[in-house]
Amino acid sequence: MTRIIAGRAGSLPLAVPAAGTRPTSDRVRESLFAGLESADAIEDARVLDLYAGSGALGLEALSRGAASVDLVEKASPAAAVAERNARRVAAAVGSGDARVHRMSAEAFLRSTSATWDLVFLDPPYDHTDAALTDALAALVPHLGARATVILERSRRSPVPTLPEGLQHRRERRYGDTTLWWVSVAS
Repeated sequence: MTRIIAGRAGSLPLAVPAAGTRPTSDRVRESLFAGLESADAIEDARVLDLYAGSGALGLEALSRGAASVDLVEKASPAAAVAERNARRVAAAVGSGDARVHRMSAEAFLRSTSATWDLVFLDPPYDHTDAALTDALAALVPHLGARATVILERSRRSPVPTLPEGLQHRRERRYGDTTLWWVSVAS
Protein backbone atom coordinates (compact mmCIF):
# COMPACT_ATOMS: atom_id res chain seq x y z
CA MET A 1 0.00 0.00 0.00
CA THR A 2 1.26 3.48 -0.87
CA ARG A 3 0.63 6.20 1.67
CA ILE A 4 1.66 9.71 2.65
CA ILE A 5 4.48 9.13 5.12
CA ALA A 6 4.53 12.34 7.18
CA GLY A 7 3.20 15.86 7.53
CA ARG A 8 -0.38 17.04 7.87
CA ALA A 9 -1.70 14.21 5.70
CA GLY A 10 0.62 11.59 7.23
CA SER A 11 -0.61 7.97 7.01
CA LEU A 12 -3.28 8.85 4.43
CA PRO A 13 -3.47 5.93 1.95
CA LEU A 14 -3.03 6.75 -1.72
CA ALA A 15 -4.61 4.97 -4.65
CA VAL A 16 -2.18 3.54 -7.21
CA PRO A 17 -2.96 3.02 -10.91
CA ALA A 18 -3.70 -0.62 -11.76
CA ALA A 19 -0.94 -0.73 -14.38
CA GLY A 20 1.69 1.32 -16.14
CA THR A 21 3.35 2.95 -13.12
CA ARG A 22 6.11 2.07 -10.69
CA PRO A 23 5.41 3.76 -7.35
CA THR A 24 8.44 4.92 -5.38
CA SER A 25 8.72 2.72 -2.29
CA ASP A 26 7.99 4.13 1.16
CA ARG A 27 11.60 3.45 2.18
CA VAL A 28 13.00 5.49 -0.73
CA ARG A 29 10.48 8.31 -0.18
CA GLU A 30 11.23 8.40 3.53
CA SER A 31 14.97 8.75 2.92
CA LEU A 32 14.48 11.26 0.10
CA PHE A 33 12.20 13.50 2.13
CA ALA A 34 14.48 13.37 5.18
CA GLY A 35 17.23 14.75 2.93
CA LEU A 36 14.94 17.38 1.40
CA GLU A 37 13.77 18.55 4.83
CA SER A 38 17.37 18.69 6.04
CA ALA A 39 18.17 20.90 3.04
CA ASP A 40 15.12 23.10 3.79
CA ALA A 41 13.87 22.41 0.27
CA ILE A 42 10.17 21.76 1.00
CA GLU A 43 8.63 24.48 3.20
CA ASP A 44 6.65 26.92 1.00
CA ALA A 45 8.20 25.42 -2.16
CA ARG A 46 6.49 25.42 -5.53
CA VAL A 47 6.71 21.74 -6.52
CA LEU A 48 6.50 20.04 -9.90
CA ASP A 49 6.04 16.26 -10.19
CA LEU A 50 6.63 15.24 -13.83
CA TYR A 51 5.61 11.71 -14.86
CA ALA A 52 3.56 11.81 -11.65
CA GLY A 53 1.79 8.44 -11.74
CA SER A 54 -0.24 8.42 -8.50
CA GLY A 55 1.26 11.78 -7.49
CA ALA A 56 2.86 10.32 -4.35
CA LEU A 57 6.08 12.35 -4.53
CA GLY A 58 4.47 15.73 -5.12
CA LEU A 59 1.67 15.07 -2.64
CA GLU A 60 4.18 14.02 0.03
CA ALA A 61 5.81 17.44 -0.42
CA LEU A 62 2.41 19.15 -0.10
CA SER A 63 1.74 17.25 3.12
CA ARG A 64 5.10 18.42 4.48
CA GLY A 65 4.52 22.12 3.85
CA ALA A 66 5.02 22.88 0.15
CA ALA A 67 2.96 25.85 -1.04
CA SER A 68 1.76 24.17 -4.24
CA VAL A 69 2.21 21.13 -6.43
CA ASP A 70 1.70 20.55 -10.14
CA LEU A 71 1.28 16.88 -11.03
CA VAL A 72 1.88 16.10 -14.71
CA GLU A 73 0.75 12.72 -16.01
CA LYS A 74 0.05 11.78 -19.63
CA ALA A 75 -1.74 8.44 -19.09
CA SER A 76 -5.43 9.12 -18.45
CA PRO A 77 -5.99 6.28 -15.94
CA ALA A 78 -2.99 7.40 -13.86
CA ALA A 79 -4.00 11.07 -14.11
CA ALA A 80 -7.48 10.18 -12.81
CA VAL A 81 -5.89 8.42 -9.82
CA ALA A 82 -3.59 11.41 -9.22
CA GLU A 83 -6.63 13.74 -9.27
CA ARG A 84 -8.41 11.66 -6.61
CA ASN A 85 -5.26 11.51 -4.48
CA ALA A 86 -4.69 15.27 -4.86
CA ARG A 87 -8.23 16.04 -3.66
CA ARG A 88 -7.81 13.78 -0.62
CA VAL A 89 -4.41 15.17 0.36
CA ALA A 90 -5.47 18.80 -0.18
CA ALA A 91 -8.51 18.21 2.05
CA ALA A 92 -6.34 16.62 4.76
CA VAL A 93 -3.77 19.42 4.56
CA GLY A 94 -6.41 22.14 4.58
CA SER A 95 -4.28 24.49 2.51
CA GLY A 96 -1.96 24.37 -0.43
CA ASP A 97 -2.71 24.09 -4.09
CA ALA A 98 -2.62 20.78 -5.99
CA ARG A 99 -3.22 20.73 -9.75
CA VAL A 100 -3.17 17.76 -12.13
CA HIS A 101 -2.25 18.30 -15.78
CA ARG A 102 -3.19 15.49 -18.22
CA MET A 103 -0.45 15.86 -20.81
CA SER A 104 3.08 14.81 -21.54
CA ALA A 105 5.89 16.35 -19.52
CA GLU A 106 7.35 17.91 -22.66
CA ALA A 107 4.04 19.47 -23.77
CA PHE A 108 3.42 20.82 -20.27
CA LEU A 109 6.84 22.46 -20.06
CA ARG A 110 6.35 24.08 -23.50
CA SER A 111 2.93 25.44 -22.48
CA THR A 112 3.71 27.03 -19.10
CA SER A 113 5.53 30.08 -17.82
CA ALA A 114 5.59 28.90 -14.19
CA THR A 115 8.73 28.35 -12.13
CA TRP A 116 9.40 25.75 -9.45
CA ASP A 117 11.68 25.31 -6.46
CA LEU A 118 11.51 21.51 -6.21
CA VAL A 119 11.01 19.11 -9.12
CA PHE A 120 10.59 15.34 -9.20
CA LEU A 121 11.21 13.43 -12.43
CA ASP A 122 10.36 9.75 -12.26
CA PRO A 123 9.90 8.75 -15.91
CA PRO A 124 9.18 5.16 -16.93
CA TYR A 125 12.37 3.11 -16.88
CA ASP A 126 12.04 2.57 -20.65
CA HIS A 127 12.07 6.35 -21.24
CA THR A 128 15.15 6.95 -23.40
CA ASP A 129 18.13 8.89 -22.11
CA ALA A 130 17.79 11.33 -25.03
CA ALA A 131 14.13 12.02 -24.18
CA LEU A 132 15.07 12.54 -20.54
CA THR A 133 17.82 15.01 -21.49
CA ASP A 134 15.32 16.88 -23.70
CA ALA A 135 12.83 17.09 -20.82
CA LEU A 136 15.57 18.39 -18.50
CA ALA A 137 16.58 21.02 -21.08
CA ALA A 138 12.94 22.16 -21.34
CA LEU A 139 12.79 22.33 -17.53
CA VAL A 140 15.83 24.59 -17.01
CA PRO A 141 14.08 27.92 -17.79
CA HIS A 142 11.36 27.02 -15.26
CA LEU A 143 13.66 26.54 -12.27
CA GLY A 144 14.11 28.98 -9.43
CA ALA A 145 17.68 30.08 -8.68
CA ARG A 146 18.04 27.57 -5.80
CA ALA A 147 15.87 24.80 -7.23
CA THR A 148 16.44 21.15 -6.44
CA VAL A 149 15.64 18.50 -9.05
CA ILE A 150 15.30 14.85 -8.01
CA LEU A 151 15.63 12.35 -10.82
CA GLU A 152 14.64 8.72 -10.18
CA ARG A 153 15.91 5.97 -12.48
CA SER A 154 16.79 2.30 -12.46
CA ARG A 155 20.12 1.43 -10.91
CA ARG A 156 21.08 0.01 -14.33
CA SER A 157 20.49 3.36 -16.06
CA PRO A 158 23.54 5.42 -16.97
CA VAL A 159 24.29 8.66 -15.20
CA PRO A 160 21.87 11.17 -16.76
CA THR A 161 23.30 13.60 -19.29
CA LEU A 162 22.48 17.04 -17.96
CA PRO A 163 21.87 19.98 -20.26
CA GLU A 164 23.59 23.31 -19.81
CA GLY A 165 22.29 25.05 -16.69
CA LEU A 166 22.14 21.95 -14.46
CA GLN A 167 24.76 20.19 -12.36
CA HIS A 168 24.92 16.91 -10.44
CA ARG A 169 24.94 17.29 -6.65
CA ARG A 170 24.79 13.71 -5.43
CA GLU A 171 23.59 10.20 -6.13
CA ARG A 172 21.86 7.79 -3.74
CA ARG A 173 21.10 4.11 -4.42
CA TYR A 174 18.30 2.07 -2.84
CA GLY A 175 18.09 -1.48 -4.19
CA ASP A 176 17.15 -1.16 -7.87
CA THR A 177 16.46 2.59 -7.59
CA THR A 178 18.93 5.44 -7.99
CA LEU A 179 18.11 9.03 -7.09
CA TRP A 180 20.17 11.81 -8.63
CA TRP A 181 20.06 15.18 -6.89
CA VAL A 182 20.52 17.95 -9.44
CA SER A 183 20.70 21.72 -8.98
CA VAL A 184 20.90 24.85 -11.07
CA ALA A 185 24.50 25.40 -12.15
CA SER A 186 26.22 28.25 -10.40
